Amino acid sequence: MLKSVRVVLIAVLAAMLIFPDQGMAYRFLRHRGPYHITANTALLWDPVSNQRLFDLGADREVFPASTTKVLTALLVLENLPLDKYVTVSAHATQVPQTKLGLRAGETYRVRDLLYGLILKSANDAAVVLAEAVAGSEGKFVDMMNARARQLGAMHTHFANPHGLPSAGPQFTTAADMAMIFNQALKNQFFREAITFRYLVICSTDGHRCFLKSHNKTLFLHWKQHVFGKTGFTFEAQSCFVGYIPKENGILIIAVYGCRKRWTDMKYILEHYGHIQL
Repeated sequence: MLKSVRVVLIAVLAAMLIFPDQGMAYRFLRHRGPYHITANTALLWDPVSNQRLFDLGADREVFPASTTKVLTALLVLENLPLDKYVTVSAHATQVPQTKLGLRAGETYRVRDLLYGLILKSANDAAVVLAEAVAGSEGKFVDMMNARARQLGAMHTHFANPHGLPSAGPQFTTAADMAMIFNQALKNQFFREAITFRYLVICSTDGHRCFLKSHNKTLFLHWKQHVFGKTGFTFEAQSCFVGYIPKENGILIIAVYGCRKRWTDMKYILEHYGHIQL
């Protein structure tokens, strides 16, 4: 018994010598070494004070993957009525997974396709909505890049409305996507849509699509949810941009190029946002 106590005391003293900050010493003992964030870039941002609480290369260019759909949703919400019906083109059905399996000629309400875009990250829904807004996917991409610059996202360029790999240039930064996400949050529909875990949508002829959110934090046993948009491609790896309520405000978190996306987010929010999850 005395020997065990002696070992623990030696470990505590060693940790305190290596890490003079007591909090760091505690993390050393808890994790058996400081946790190494796997993200390529990450940002924890307070949009009210414009303070970066954590910045890991947040201005470094990265692939956006499906977080691209945050700007796609924003442009749709700014340009189309939610109850407008739009028709699926043959071109939209040819986009690769992930998708809803939309069929050419079907018609859906804009709001339902937005749910498919946000919850299930449906690439075919992204193309249908882009075509409905601008007449073609290419013209919609021009609108995306103009809107990104207008919002101050000067280190961002999109090549399509869904974020899949493209022959053209496609890049963003954690800081730029945090700004774009903050703008999208001003829309009530977007704020509500990112809170749903499950939903069913239907075409006018009864084709039903079951939606389950890709945001795993909605299903984890955390004390609070983090609401936002996921992304993944082999080039981008796992990424996420979203927010968590804190006191009378919010904190926006963006992580890109992660091997352990949810663990990275939890660590950043707890240790730099001081939110117990």
